This record gives sequence, structure tokens and C-alpha cells, in this order.
Amino acid sequence: MKCADRNGRLAAERRGRRGELLASILLMLKGYRILGRRVRSRFGEIDLIARSPSGVLCFIEVKARTDAETALDSVRVHQQMRIGRAAKLYLAQRPQLGAKGVRFDVVTVALGRLPQHFPSAWQPEDWGSARP
Repeated sequence: MKCADRNGRLAAERRGRRGELLASILLMLKGYRILGRRVRSRFGEIDLIARSPSGVLCFIEVKARTDAETALDSVRVHQQMRIGRAAKLYLAQRPQLGAKGVRFDVVTVALGRLPQHFPSAWQPEDWGSARP
């Protein structure tokens, strides 16, 4: 059973990396500049960090699921809070990047479909006015 669990995790990892690659390509085609991939902090990992064509800093969660609705629903409040804390830390180390605003996006990658980008998909509950 351990082998099956490990194979399942490896398959999920491959799907995740593929989804992140497709999301990056979609965003670049839309004029976004990718600033970071799989950015890790003590609070967790941010899938993609990008600057929008208008200069807004975007923290992007990529979800690969069987359909876009399931993918969007899979970004739970706990995960939003974790990403928000990681984003605060990232901005504390690079405050100039948030000068034109910050938002949290989701890119969904569903089987047999093109990736979909959802700008301003959510805002962490604990984000409040405490942004750096």
C-alpha cells in the first residue's frame, strides 16, 4: 500500500507541475510577467507570483482538477489564509513590488480544456489592512 500511496503522490506532483506550466504560459500570453514559481516560505508555498500588465502584483494558486468549478471550490479558507501569510512575508521582503496593488488569483486547469484565469478570485480573511 505504501508504494501505491507514493505513486499517487508522484502522479499528483506531475499533474501540479504540468498545471503550473500551463498556467504560466496562459499568463505570459496575456502579458503577465512571471516573477516566481513555487515560492516557498515558512508559511507555505505560493504556486506563481506574477506582475499583471497594469503592474498589479498577483499571487496565483493553480488548481488542476477534472473541472474548473471543482478547482475553484478547492481553494479553502485555510489555504487562502496560508497563502495570504506567505504573501505578506514575500511583500515584507520586497515592499516596492506591491506599489500598484496586490491581488489573489486562481488559474484552473481542467482535463481536456484550456486553463482559465480568475483574477481577484479571493482575498484572505486575515489580510485586512495589515498589508506591508
